[in-house]
Amino acid sequence: MSGSRAGRVLAAGAAPLEPPPEARRCGWASGTSELMAAYHDREWGRPAHEDAYLFELLVLEGAQAGLSWSTVLNKRENYRRLLDGFDVRRVAAYGQPELDALLTDPGIVRNRLKVASLVKNARAFLAVREECGSFDAYLWRWVDGRPVVNTRASGTVPPARTELSDRISKDLKRRGFGFVGTTITYAFLQAVGVVDDHAEDCWVRRGN
Repeated sequence: MSGSRAGRVLAAGAAPLEPPPEARRCGWASGTSELMAAYHDREWGRPAHEDAYLFELLVLEGAQAGLSWSTVLNKRENYRRLLDGFDVRRVAAYGQPELDALLTDPGIVRNRLKVASLVKNARAFLAVREECGSFDAYLWRWVDGRPVVNTRASGTVPPARTELSDRISKDLKRRGFGFVGTTITYAFLQAVGVVDDHAEDCWVRRGN
């Protein structure tokens, strides 16, 4: 994880970045790698509003389709290096030579459709930003600017989709995005804090 991501400004009321002694985490982040634990503690479920970061997570969640999150997280810095620091304007300008080069690099998920969707999604992202002022404004208006905080007992698994993710997925597809099915969209909403699915006994959960 880059220092810039670890140092993101947290929303008011969010948990501190470092866990207290004997802290409990959500089941999916317990007993995992340090990278996964740090991602859970510092990023997952925390409200994010920076367009550059939202594009980054949109790229990574799309790459995850059919794979484990740990697989993609381990490739994150390779994506950052190869995609010009997740610069959405640069990615939107990629042509076939750049896409062909990406497909030869084992540092990312070399699925031809996923790689092609990078340019497609960057261009759609810019179109949303042109229309709404920012992708942040577009995304957060679905929840009136306030995170959906779910109640989930320890040991239970979050849903794979919701009515909200169904609606946003449908709209993203209409706008030309790819790899934004409702399951991927819900994972994205969880990742950027539009939805807070931390378990009730997780130290990151608001109020804990």
